[in-house]
Amino acid sequence: MNRFVLSIQETDSSGFVDVGGKGANLGELSRIGGIRVPEGFCVTTGAYRKVIANCQEFDGLLDELAGFGAEDRQGIGQVSAKIRALIEGLSIPKDIEEEITGCLSRFGEGDAYAVRSSATAEDLPTASFAGQQDSFLNIIGREAILKRIRRCWASLFTDRAVAYRIQNGFGHRNVYLSVIVQKMVFPEVSGVLFTADPITGNRKVLSIDASFGLGEALVAGLVSPDCYKVREGKITDRQISDRKRAIYAIKEGGTREEEIEPALQNRQALTDGEILRLELTARRIEGHFGRPQDIEWCLAGGAFYIVQSRPITTLFPIPDAGDDGNRVYVSVGHQQMMTDPMKPLGLSLFQLTSAASMYKAAGRLFVDITNHLASPAGRRLMVDVLGKSDPLIRDAIMSILERGDFVGLKPDDEKDATGKVVSTRDYEMLVDYDPAVVDDLIKNSEAFREDLQRVIETKSGPELIDFILEDARKLRMGLFDSRSFGVIMTAMNASSWINEKMLEWLDEKNVADTLTQSVRNNITSEMGLELLDVADVIRPHPEVVAYLQGIKGDDLLDGLVGLKGGQMVRDAIYNYLDRYGMRCAGEIDITRTRWSEKPAAIVPMILSNIRNFEPGAGKRKFEQGLQQALRKERELLDRLRQLPDGEQKVGETRRMIDLVRNLAGYREYPKYSIVSCYFIYKKALLKEAERLIQAGVIREKEDIYYLSCEELREAAGTNQLDYRIVDRRKGEYRLYEKLTPPRVITSDGEIITGKYRRENLPPGAIVGLPVSSGIAEGRARVILNMEDADLGEGDILVTPFTDPSWTPLFVSIKGLVTEVGGLMTHGAVIAREYGLPAVVGMENATRLIMDGQMIRVNGTEGYVEIL
Repeated sequence: MNRFVLSIQETDSSGFVDVGGKGANLGELSRIGGIRVPEGFCVTTGAYRKVIANCQEFDGLLDELAGFGAEDRQGIGQVSAKIRALIEGLSIPKDIEEEITGCLSRFGEGDAYAVRSSATAEDLPTASFAGQQDSFLNIIGREAILKRIRRCWASLFTDRAVAYRIQNGFGHRNVYLSVIVQKMVFPEVSGVLFTADPITGNRKVLSIDASFGLGEALVAGLVSPDCYKVREGKITDRQISDRKRAIYAIKEGGTREEEIEPALQNRQALTDGEILRLELTARRIEGHFGRPQDIEWCLAGGAFYIVQSRPITTLFPIPDAGDDGNRVYVSVGHQQMMTDPMKPLGLSLFQLTSAASMYKAAGRLFVDITNHLASPAGRRLMVDVLGKSDPLIRDAIMSILERGDFVGLKPDDEKDATGKVVSTRDYEMLVDYDPAVVDDLIKNSEAFREDLQRVIETKSGPELIDFILEDARKLRMGLFDSRSFGVIMTAMNASSWINEKMLEWLDEKNVADTLTQSVRNNITSEMGLELLDVADVIRPHPEVVAYLQGIKGDDLLDGLVGLKGGQMVRDAIYNYLDRYGMRCAGEIDITRTRWSEKPAAIVPMILSNIRNFEPGAGKRKFEQGLQQALRKERELLDRLRQLPDGEQKVGETRRMIDLVRNLAGYREYPKYSIVSCYFIYKKALLKEAERLIQAGVIREKEDIYYLSCEELREAAGTNQLDYRIVDRRKGEYRLYEKLTPPRVITSDGEIITGKYRRENLPPGAIVGLPVSSGIAEGRARVILNMEDADLGEGDILVTPFTDPSWTPLFVSIKGLVTEVGGLMTHGAVIAREYGLPAVVGMENATRLIMDGQMIRVNGTEGYVEIL
């Protein structure tokens, strides 16, 4: 016989389907020694299902609700109200009512109870759903309790609960509700606590909010609570609030707001001893569940009662280096201008082609720099190299080092803790390379790809995966050979030398930004200019332009053939994609859709070029940049000749300018080569995926994206796969998309945020890192997705990050602002080449700047003003 009521002690995590997340967690809590949980019972989800069963009106309203998006507030509100009224009007079947009444008689029918909702989509590791359904306190009497049970069922369809389910991908028909009925506790003090600091993420710091009376005043925002921070048995911080009112239970049932007596208004809600007792209780609960917890508690008669514990779902996971020591991790994504999560196949392959050891967390990669920080030489290396790239990372590292006790310092023997020699000299090279070295490196890379394309076509099954694994290692060795690294570092250091010396000698900032315009061999800037050439082919054919403006699907090229000029346009686009079609937003992740796979992705950029430019703009832009660079060179050398030791200064400066002009363009080529090889790998892997579909191993080609290279090899070899792995990782990926990765995180889970340290800025200026000099004013276009870009000439692009795939947009804009980036990331390099004022690393730029606002970008000083 089905039971519609279970006591809390009869439930545990395995009963989630019957009693929901909250009920299951309460059952688990009741099993932990020394933890007090108020007595009570759960009206199971089976009771809810029986009540709504065979209700045609309910089914019809659910069908109507399924058609709404989360933004359809009015429609959600109207339909949800009808559902709630319907459920509250339904009668509770006699057998369910008898079971509830029987439990009440055992616990005490005349006592006061808390009646609380517990949904099956609630208090999950991936989504808390906290506060989405209703709870009722101090309810007395059988009829009042039955009424509140119906209202809890109905609250499954509050507007906020419906919208939250839509946003998190939960179907309304797949979520059920249990109702918890618990003996009421009448607390002197209550509150919430987090076993990890909710602000910094530090897992060793416990954060407690406490206020007098019931916790509803705190949850409702009626009072400011005390806040205590506790770390390993020590109270590290306390903020005592000034409280005027609290919510208390009243004798007849229900609650009311009362004024706190004056003597208590400024008193600490919990004593120090009670705070430390609560910490021990919380750590015991955290240990039982095995992850950081968000805990609701109350203090009554000197005893702590726990009324809820749920996972904290907003913490960024900690990369795991495999030991218990203090660790400092730096984000790879902030260096690569790709802070979105990567799928497992993308992570696996990128790790193979990187020289550094990396650790995964929430679909991102991090480098452990602890060993470098353990020696003076290594510290200098990290501060100098990472600091040049991203001052926010530098400041975060400095704040860790200033603590003095997190990373110990070993004697400076020019080695890090692994014994490897560490020196900034490797990064300070200025080698007088023959310019032909760049041509040699590019030719070698092209030959590598041609050989890869020829051989990979002969491979399949496990042999294909083995080949890719070995080829990726060769790719890494080729990209990080001494000449390639030397060319890049020489160009960077020559540029830094020019900026430093021209500021010292001529009092002029960021001179190298002009000198790097229109340098040779910059594959990424060429990509943007060549798309202007494609626009030139299309512009004379209005029928083709109209067709492109109406493009919705991905069958772009096939539909062109029947149009006047369509074949010529098709050939031009194909030729462009032959060279650049492996690119896309987030291109370091092999699983991302490439332009060649979805040519419609480049249509908005082509249309923007047609709208904003006259024919021949590509060549003109390159020539204009070249002439500006040459004029700046002549101007600098003429001014230097007038100084003491002028001829010597001219000779040194000319040498550095030659290094920049001849070598700087190569900076973009290694990534182009990596991404080109990735696309060759991807096409071969998708062929293998088709074979696995035929063998019944996977359901769709994209399933392979959720396997590592090694897991894919095993599946290809055995024709077997535990599909639960794919399903679980798809769910994890959806969670990871909601998390924002930190630049720097420690093994305690603490997110270290750096700051820009500037003075004499205009009032209201938003600060970032200056990476391309000049000042531009224009309309801000806040773009989150490249395919949504509708830019006019003179607009300023504001976006979270750019990678090389965004470059074709740069020809249309007047300035650039990004939330992520550094001096040598791709967006900064191309902004300098195109002569665009740019500020990067501006945290929360897409929220602080509104689309359409007029702004001024100061790329010389590194700030933005709202005009």
